[in-house]
Amino acid sequence: MSAEQTKSDIRTIRVGALARVEGEGALHLVMDGDQVDDVRLEIYEPPRFYEAFLRGRSFREVPDITARICGICPVAYQMGSCHALEKAMGVFDQVDDSIHLMRDYLYAGEWIESHVLHMFLLHLPDFLGYESAISMAADHADIVQRALRIKKLGNAIVSSIGGRSVHPVGVCVGGFYAPLDPKKATALLPEVKACLDDMCELVLFVARNLEYPDLERDYEFLSLCPDEGYPMNLGRIRSNKGLDVEQEEFLDAIEERHVKHSTALHARIRTRGSYMVGPLARLNLNAEKLHPRAAELLPKVCDALGKKLPWTNSFLSLPARGLETVHALALAADILENYERPARSRIDITPRAGIGGHGTEAPRGLCWHQYRTDDAGMITDARIIPPTSQNQSTIEEDLRLLANRLVDTPDEQAALQCEHLIRNYDPCISCSVHFLDFNRSQKKCRA
Repeated sequence: MSAEQTKSDIRTIRVGALARVEGEGALHLVMDGDQVDDVRLEIYEPPRFYEAFLRGRSFREVPDITARICGICPVAYQMGSCHALEKAMGVFDQVDDSIHLMRDYLYAGEWIESHVLHMFLLHLPDFLGYESAISMAADHADIVQRALRIKKLGNAIVSSIGGRSVHPVGVCVGGFYAPLDPKKATALLPEVKACLDDMCELVLFVARNLEYPDLERDYEFLSLCPDEGYPMNLGRIRSNKGLDVEQEEFLDAIEERHVKHSTALHARIRTRGSYMVGPLARLNLNAEKLHPRAAELLPKVCDALGKKLPWTNSFLSLPARGLETVHALALAADILENYERPARSRIDITPRAGIGGHGTEAPRGLCWHQYRTDDAGMITDARIIPPTSQNQSTIEEDLRLLANRLVDTPDEQAALQCEHLIRNYDPCISCSVHFLDFNRSQKKCRA
């Protein structure tokens, strides 16, 4: 502090419990005059020990257990665990194309319900100046009703093959316990097509009518990049700054670090630093692979925003999510329209000792799993790297950049703008908490 400054020059802005995010976290911001002294996204939700208590369990139990990590994105955990364990069991290349197609269909349902929940019920109130979706509905009832209809459809898609919409039980290593009923496929198709048309209109609404804060940064975007199709279940892991690795090499490319203010580990690319996963990263790296319905919409969205790809403003993840929702709806419509009951819904697996690593694209970004098994197929070690922990360092860097522009902004307004930025990432805090620090022994343990 300079001689001219007084104690009153130091401002501490704290939001003890972030609203409209999944899980428990806080914002801590300290400004000293016109300098940002400290920025922290504090994750204080207790670890839940999933990686630890998977040890000693049969590989067949893992998809149902990991699904409980999150009630919003359980499919991501099931798909990541299934692919990784199929590699450990040596059967990854034996999975039928029809099973891969049903996995994409299930995942499309999760993208739809999760993206729409975030876009219209959790994040849109920030852009339109409301404290919640409930107060926003008084003036924008049509948007809320249409969004709820599309989210309901996403739940129905997940339930149609997963058995239920939250923590589905129809998934197994090797495929599904039962195939999709053709009657359900026929019944769902008209609603999928209707919601697809609705979603196209809603994406144009958010592109044309919202004012996006200007927060441009030179991000390293990271996502799956398959040879064919938009990223969901398969593909190499690539970035816009030269990272290009096979799934099994991911741990050689990134590292996780513990920070004192978070029960979630922070992931960084080795020798480089922070990176971004999620819809904005996927779109920037894979736009040419969008479904034709979403690809047709993309230039209209770019024109409305006045920005061509790549988008380097993190707030543009909102229209990116919208385009991905259109993609997921169109993909689901294609699958349902051409669906025929497959000859089998799962492959036979003989337990063996092995190791497998694989990540899939959760709504919030890459969710990567690695498992070791013994001769009986029992888990001896588990590693899960969720998307929110990968984005945490980037979120804090965004907050620091934003905070430098808020030195003359009243505390309450500054806090709201910082919350807006955090919600922009759609953080799933409960997914991210994997770390426990025992202070007495100074030993740090993965949980």
